[in-house]
This record gives sequence, C-alpha cells and structure tokens, in this order.
Amino acid sequence: MGSCNVNKRLEGKVAIVTGGASGIGASTVHLFWEQGAKVVIADIQDNLGQSLATKLGDNVLYVHCDVSDDEQVMNLVDTAVSKFGQLDIMYNNAGIMSGIFESILNTNKSDLERMLGVNLIGAFLGAKHAARVMVPNKKGCILFTASSCTKIGGIAPHSYAASKYGVVGLTKSLACELGKHGIRVNCISPFGVLTGSTGGAEKEAMFEMMMGAVGNLQGKILKAEDIAKAALYLASDEASYVSGMNLVVDGGYSVVNPSLMKISKA
Repeated sequence: MGSCNVNKRLEGKVAIVTGGASGIGASTVHLFWEQGAKVVIADIQDNLGQSLATKLGDNVLYVHCDVSDDEQVMNLVDTAVSKFGQLDIMYNNAGIMSGIFESILNTNKSDLERMLGVNLIGAFLGAKHAARVMVPNKKGCILFTASSCTKIGGIAPHSYAASKYGVVGLTKSLACELGKHGIRVNCISPFGVLTGSTGGAEKEAMFEMMMGAVGNLQGKILKAEDIAKAALYLASDEASYVSGMNLVVDGGYSVVNPSLMKISKA
C-alpha cells in the first residue's frame, strides 16, 4: 500500500528549534531534518548543540542563544534567515523546571522570575522575532512547548505552572493577531517525559516506572520522540488549518477523575 516515493513532510522549509541540543528539542531537530527541513538548533549547551549539528550536516546549524535575552533571540532569527534564506517554523521549546514542589509560602521571587524568564519571556521573544520575518511573507508556523499542568492542577511546581499557563494564553492571543497574516500558532502540552536533564540509566528506569504507575494509558511510556511527532504534525501542511490549539499529549491523564477510578477498582 505504501510508496517508496513518499514526500518528506517539511521539504523546503526552514525551522528553528530552541532548546534543541537535548531532550524534546533534539528529538525534534532529528525528525524535522529527516523530513527535509533545514534546521537551526538554538541552545546554551554549546557542546551538545554543535555536536548534533555536525552529526546531521550542512542543513543544520547551531547558534548559541539564551532565549531570555532579546538581542540573542533577534540574532538567532536573523542568522537563520541569513544562512537559509527564510524562516517557516519557529518552535519555542526551550524551558526549565524545578524538581521541587515547594509551597507558595517558600517560593523565592528570584526562582519565579527565572522560570518566567526562560519559559514565558523566552517563548514571547521567540514568537516576536519570528513574526517579524514571517508577517511580510504572509505565512509561517509558530510552536511552543507548554505542559499538561495547564489542564490539571497539582502536577507541577507553582512557578512552572504559572509560566506554562502563560504560554497557552500567548498561543491563543497570537493566533488571533497573526491569523490575518496567514501564520498559525499552536502549542504542545506533554505529560511527564524524559529530557536531557534526566541523567543516568537508574534514574531513567525509576522515572519510567513512576510514569507507568501514575499514567492513564497503560503499556506506553511517553518519550521525547512522541512530542517531536506532535510538533511535526503541527508544523506540516497536514495541519494547515490548525491554529490556536493546545495539543495535550498525556495519554488521557487530564480527563480522568482518579477518585472515581479508585472506587471502580474497589
């Protein structure tokens, strides 16, 4: 039934992936490249980012970029356009998370500002500079990584949840403004997923065991590659009329009432 001459889904497109040196970002860089895109990796992990770019070859470029810095994000976008001639996809994926579930009573203002600086301001700046070059061309796709904590409370630290709710709000707001320019804006909200910051085989096994126990969709553990596939769909022409969407990739976790589930198992 299949054909050997299947068109690559991002052929002829140029993409930027922030946080592209590891985790979800690196998986997305690989997949976008496999599907024909020229990709610019943006990160502050220079060794990882450059290594990935070198491995994939001429159609992949690494640019050091702290997404919370307006000038660095401006340089990132200008470098992508200078190198590859255009910008079709801007995936604002870079993010940080505190592993500590602190009470709001113990949360430091500086920790909150750091979280917002990367997760929300970084996303905002990426969208701003992408729009700057996309609006004149009357086309483009802007993506964000949000979180499934935007659908259900109590599964992430407060500062992280606040930053990711901001990303979902930004997605909807930008979809309204940029729609008239033919630009689509969407976000992806993953459940717990292993990223480059989760080091070691032992920790990986523990994480997978925990996610397998609490997850709704049994027999499957969410991987970075799964989020990359969601990004590929939203970035491709298959989603040409999809905008303003928060695509939740959580195996149905956020629609389950755990109290009722416990009763039904009794």
